Amino acid sequence: MSSFVAAAATSNGTSTLLIFALPVLLIGYMFITQRRRQKAVMSMQADLAVGDEVTTTSGFLGRITALDDGIATLEISPGVKVRLDRRAIAGSAPTASASNLASSRNPVTDTPSDPTSPTD
Repeated sequence: MSSFVAAAATSNGTSTLLIFALPVLLIGYMFITQRRRQKAVMSMQADLAVGDEVTTTSGFLGRITALDDGIATLEISPGVKVRLDRRAIAGSAPTASASNLASSRNPVTDTPSDPTSPTD
């Protein structure tokens, strides 16, 4: 045990430096990535325009009908308008692909079902 203490005492301090440097580097990396994300959100919210289809942080999908400095008015359904804080807009609305829409509208079945048939 005393040889371990003696070896640690004669170390040049690199292990001690690593113990303190790694958490500092990790925290610095977290701050940098958070700042980058925050700048991306701010630029997206600055680029909003009337007519854009957006998603809110609460999950509403709608089209922007009016914009002020801090308030956005969304039409979430024909004739239904909601006023939200501009910071509540999370991003652009997801778009459905044409193939997904076609398959959900026209389901493919083998034959029509007959409720009077005993084999159905």
